[in-house]
Amino acid sequence: MERMQGEAEGDHLERPSPLTDKERVMIQDSWAKVYENCDDTGVAILVRLFVNFPSSRQYFSQFKHIEEPEELERSAQLRKHANRVMNGLNTLVESLDNSEKVASVLKLLGKAHALRHKVEPVYFKILSGVILEVLGEAFSEVVTPEVAAAWTKLLATIYCGINAVYEEVGWSKHSSSSG
Repeated sequence: MERMQGEAEGDHLERPSPLTDKERVMIQDSWAKVYENCDDTGVAILVRLFVNFPSSRQYFSQFKHIEEPEELERSAQLRKHANRVMNGLNTLVESLDNSEKVASVLKLLGKAHALRHKVEPVYFKILSGVILEVLGEAFSEVVTPEVAAAWTKLLATIYCGINAVYEEVGWSKHSSSSG
């Protein structure tokens, strides 16, 4: 069964404090290792998302009916989207010291997912948890508890930024069926 807690009023997470220089360095250092395995890691993240949270597949017409993890892994469209996710994360991680660049990336991402793809914002929170899980398992030597805490803070910041864009464009749960 899926866990979809915190969707209603309680979903206005407080924005975490800005990353410290040490946290930024830990994220960028660990990301360098992760990004060497960009394709496999991206696929592992999306396959886990779609297997553990099957409702997330509804937004992907190309593979929403694929249930077998092995078949998902072979999907060219899934691989393509995994690559986009990883490259987007790479841009954010590389730009951690440029808040304007981060804000513009989140604005593009948020607008596309709210207006064009009509993805419920809670899926960004779910994806954040899946990313942390996969990084912690696949890169346990670099994603120590301290590094994981920095990643948690970064992913919460990204989620809050995307959520703010959703609010800016007038997203509401009930408006997603119109237009």
